[in-house]
Amino acid sequence: MKFPCRLDKFISHLTELPRTKTKAGIKRKYAQVNGQVVTSFDFQVSPTDVVLWQGEQLQELGERYFMLNKPQGYVCATTDELHQTALDLLDEPVMSQLHIAGRLDIDTTGLVLITNDGNWSHKITSPKHKKFKTYLVETLTPISDEAIEQLAQGVQLHGEKGPTLPAQVEKLADYSVRIAICEGKYHQVKRMFAAVENKVVALHREQIADIVLDPTLAEGEYRPLTLQEINSI
Repeated sequence: MKFPCRLDKFISHLTELPRTKTKAGIKRKYAQVNGQVVTSFDFQVSPTDVVLWQGEQLQELGERYFMLNKPQGYVCATTDELHQTALDLLDEPVMSQLHIAGRLDIDTTGLVLITNDGNWSHKITSPKHKKFKTYLVETLTPISDEAIEQLAQGVQLHGEKGPTLPAQVEKLADYSVRIAICEGKYHQVKRMFAAVENKVVALHREQIADIVLDPTLAEGEYRPLTLQEINSI
């Protein structure tokens, strides 16, 4: 938010109320600035002003960063008419400012990063920044060494112009693989295994770049990122 800022805009931004309701409340003397009732919509608010709305202080929240352990059944979208979203699992003020940096499918579990910092999230999602996302994969049939090699080199996905970028692949067991990719194509991991004639039956994201899913977070729980985690991106 840029300052100075109109009082009605400031209140609407921080309360998520429509501007019409904000103006109506200002007329009803719901707003105070530095201890004085203000009834002018275009009163100019500065960063040092103390603004109360119905007795509650409003503050600019700044940049925010969270990690979430996403369960199955939640979509990574701001809103969805059919399903609950990953954002529904957060209890934070001014949720409309937050977005998901790197989505997961509805049936994929694990690490989701949520922020209101667009530049930060772009560094995660843009392939040119080469921020690897690491997944644990369970497959329907045993994984051959040949398939591991193909995945590591890059495979051709149906409907794409060129092969995927090289991946980091570690075979854990006959039906289990850890794979890290730096792209974010639609259903990419599932399509990569389909390209080597296998099927993903379970998918869990455990890491994005240097940010590892906190093992103390149960499914559906979240926490703010540490300064070290934020700066690692």
